[in-house]
Amino acid sequence: MNNQVPMTARGAEILREELEVLKHERRPAISNAIAEARELGDLKENAEYHAAREEQGLCEARIRDIEGKLSNAQIIDVTKMPNTGRVIFGTTVTILNLDSDEEVTYRIVGDDEADIKANLISVNSPIARGLIGKNLDDEVTINTPGGETDFEITAVEYL
Repeated sequence: MNNQVPMTARGAEILREELEVLKHERRPAISNAIAEARELGDLKENAEYHAAREEQGLCEARIRDIEGKLSNAQIIDVTKMPNTGRVIFGTTVTILNLDSDEEVTYRIVGDDEADIKANLISVNSPIARGLIGKNLDDEVTINTPGGETDFEITAVEYL
């Protein structure tokens, strides 16, 4: 079974930074909060203790999640590849809606990096799946939530 998680070099860097914060800032702070709550006495009725333990569990789960993703990461850095005009993971693609003449630019990234407000779309999104493998100036029909839409690929950048 292929467990590799595709991500951009920037996405991997962001996860490593989050992991550092969780391990070296959040984890010690939570341990201190648990120690302080223990000093307050009866643990059965100590809301601070239970809240800190719950936060500790969430923090440790996130650490395991990030470590798992990074250990299975397939880091793809398109800046080191020649721009062939082909849409692949990590490329920045500008598409023109042929019906509305509206142009939009997306960067195709891993699931964890996706942020539609920043025009970062998941490689597993319908738009990205419709664009992957296509070339500059191709016309594509993508099944969007609003129905089938025709687009033209007007730019493919390997940034």
